[in-house]
Amino acid sequence: MALKDYPHTPDGRYFVAAGKLWRCSDPRLTPEGRKALTKKLMEARRKVKEVQTSEDKLRRARRAVNAAKEALGERGPVWWTDGAPDETMKDPANSSYAEWWASLSDEERIRGRTSPRGK
Repeated sequence: MALKDYPHTPDGRYFVAAGKLWRCSDPRLTPEGRKALTKKLMEARRKVKEVQTSEDKLRRARRAVNAAKEALGERGPVWWTDGAPDETMKDPANSSYAEWWASLSDEERIRGRTSPRGK
């Protein structure tokens, strides 16, 4: 399932997958900037898979994944400026988005419970 197929909060800060809120990329990124950072992220993720037998290389690869995620705005300091806390990894039913989540159709909530990795 593509990212666009998961339910997104009305404010655009999160999408719901595997029953949890996941922070979206910073919308202030240019399409070119987002594409370049996504390419770095995918390269770093491939590297993580390649270097499973070397603890030192694996640590470096994971740091590269984290750096790319932070540059995209998906980790680290939040990209919004209204002081709202980060609710990443929360069940939407137990978050400030509970009312929105309850208003979704059964089909939308099922999509939000689906894992992005097919697990």
